[in-house]
Amino acid sequence: MMYEGKTTRVALIGTGFVGTSYAFSLLNQELVNELVLIDVNKEKAEGEARDLNHGLPFGAPMRIWAGDYPDCKDADIVVIAAGANQAPGETRLDLIDKNTAIFKTIVSSVMGSGFDGIFIVATNPVDVLTYATWKFSGLPKERVIGSGTILDTARFRYLLSDYFNVDSRNVHGYILGEHGDTELPVWSHATIGSRPIMSLIKDKPEAKEDLDALFVNVRDAAYHIINRKGATYYGIAMGLVRLTRAIIRNENSILTISTLLEGEYGLDDLYIGVPAIVNNNGIREIIELDLDQTELDQLHHSAKTLKEAMKPVFQH
Repeated sequence: MMYEGKTTRVALIGTGFVGTSYAFSLLNQELVNELVLIDVNKEKAEGEARDLNHGLPFGAPMRIWAGDYPDCKDADIVVIAAGANQAPGETRLDLIDKNTAIFKTIVSSVMGSGFDGIFIVATNPVDVLTYATWKFSGLPKERVIGSGTILDTARFRYLLSDYFNVDSRNVHGYILGEHGDTELPVWSHATIGSRPIMSLIKDKPEAKEDLDALFVNVRDAAYHIINRKGATYYGIAMGLVRLTRAIIRNENSILTISTLLEGEYGLDDLYIGVPAIVNNNGIREIIELDLDQTELDQLHHSAKTLKEAMKPVFQH
């Protein structure tokens, strides 16, 4: 909880669509009392800070300003939403080279301030760039968290709720793997009111086809949105605030974030989306689901794709 007299500060790096949507969502949810905006385009950060400040009479007291890397020193959380965006026709992995170079500068500048908090990474390809942030920062793995499949999982729950006509908060299911084209649905653990979805549809072959199509919509959602409006930002911004809340309020919430695996699921030395318990120390523990063989194979395929993509940047 935010204690009286305790200042909670978030430093946001990157005031593009995702960053500013996160800032706006954070302002609406009364979670922190200081928000500093940092951008290579200082005027943009300044304009966003002014615009957000003008909403303060309608919200809760908060200090919002455009600052620079030294302001990260006292931050509890640094959220990185800076970098090149995915263009129509581009996959998230196409962005690796451009964004790894940008991240080297950002992370070393943040660490140079004396920052000793938790990193949240939102920039794509998020699994690779979270790994890069962990490497460049030297922080323990539990304090470097990627947004992972938090949004894919939300999309999955929303579409399932729409299909079964049940409140999305009562639909439980996870998307694991790369935040990208090789992610997978964990049908073996998807439930509504504790009832496995697979048993709900076992006598309905057409429903199985519907659900396969539903997952494709989850996986390709970003492409559909980018083609229509150029970028996706509201859903991920709310996912980032959800993650921020789990940290600031020490919730021990289970979220499908990108975290370093060291033997879990038979995988090692990569960041990938899996469920984990998140509190004010960052990642408390990884939850190892009992996957069926198909799901495990798909997760390993996703990991292999990420490792291949990372090779040119991180030669081991």
